[in-house]
Amino acid sequence: MDGRFVPPYPDPHPTKSSLFRRFVRGWNSWIHVLFAKSYTMKMGEIHTPGLHMYIANDPPLVKRIMDGWREFPKHRLLVQTLDPAIGNSVFSANGDDWQQQRAMVNRVFQHTASGRTLAMMQDAADDIVARIAALDLSQPVDLDPLMTHVAADVIFRTLFSIRLDAHRAEQIYRGFHRFQRHAQSASMLRFYRLPTLGYMAASRRAARDIHAAFAEIVRDRYDAYHARGERAHDDILQGLLDARHPQTGAPFTLTGVMEQVSTIFLAGHETSASAMCWALYCLAEDRATQDAVRAEAAEPTTADALKRMTMTRNVFREALRLYPPVSFLPREVTCPTQFRDKTLPAGAMLVVSPWLIQRNRDHWPCPHAFDPARFDDPANKASVKDAYLPFGQGPRVCVGAGFATQEAMVVIAAMVRAFDLSAVDGDKPEPVSRLTLRPKNGLRLHLSAR
Repeated sequence: MDGRFVPPYPDPHPTKSSLFRRFVRGWNSWIHVLFAKSYTMKMGEIHTPGLHMYIANDPPLVKRIMDGWREFPKHRLLVQTLDPAIGNSVFSANGDDWQQQRAMVNRVFQHTASGRTLAMMQDAADDIVARIAALDLSQPVDLDPLMTHVAADVIFRTLFSIRLDAHRAEQIYRGFHRFQRHAQSASMLRFYRLPTLGYMAASRRAARDIHAAFAEIVRDRYDAYHARGERAHDDILQGLLDARHPQTGAPFTLTGVMEQVSTIFLAGHETSASAMCWALYCLAEDRATQDAVRAEAAEPTTADALKRMTMTRNVFREALRLYPPVSFLPREVTCPTQFRDKTLPAGAMLVVSPWLIQRNRDHWPCPHAFDPARFDDPANKASVKDAYLPFGQGPRVCVGAGFATQEAMVVIAAMVRAFDLSAVDGDKPEPVSRLTLRPKNGLRLHLSAR
């Protein structure tokens, strides 16, 4: 490993698990089901009583799948699992419906690319630094709820032009943890063609608790806009209210706006929180890289400064490579299809896994090691292009990728500017992969004010 720090990941099992062991291990985390060959194979196959599943790790196959958004839509089980949280939104829709929604949402995110959101991100970062500085720093600090807070605050400010208060932050953090836990259990039971035993009902209750944090804001703004033409703020919500269907010219309904807001909010804050947690943990374990990031953060974080912060950007990219927040991207086979030596039946689940592709030694040298400099190495140019997909790939690549990168760089810079980060002896965070990848029991670091 050339002396590089290797952050924790589950030791793969030596051989493929039995049907029962896969069920037990997958009950808590998808990545804990993986076995050694999973990290080197080009294509794998798993069968459960309720599903034929194929995992494609070969970049040409991945490109075919991710480019073929009509031939390989989001799998119905994923759509069903996410429905309580995001409904029929740009993340879960398929076919022409997705294409039309994406056209409407693309225009909204052009707003975020203009740099107007940078000040909001900086204010949220300053607030979380102040919140942490007020804690008892003689004890380890759990970054998981704090990074969730700042990521949700960024979304609140850019979506609604409102600062997130502590009560709503706690409501969102606990609600999404419950939603993930119940949705994971329901999915595993479906894979084995078993009753969901109330887990879907529990996930719907958790989703309602999350929605309660912003439903009234959306409803009031929607009514004010459509009844009286009021434009209270120039933010993402206003962009959704202004959006028009590319063929009919119709606006989003209230339900449609709420579904898009839920997607932007849940996908945006949860994935960013995960990646920022892991990035800060890796910096705590790699002092030289932490010092390099701190040197870049010495100047105010302006738009021009962000362009020069190469190491900070690469730290975030490397955290996304090692710990992709969405580690598995399930698609559905719509008609019998030949992939390598396998004939995939209609209805099968075809999985693209950023977790596996980004840890495959055929694509990345020392794939489990933390090495931000790998993104500047010309030898890795092809891998960066073809075997790095934390935001997806092809036409359905995440519309908020640029937003998330800017947000993370601002928060990481603010954290290392304010604190020295160091690991807690003997306290290694354990990644678990459900809908998103998070530390199982939190992620604790020693933070010393500078």
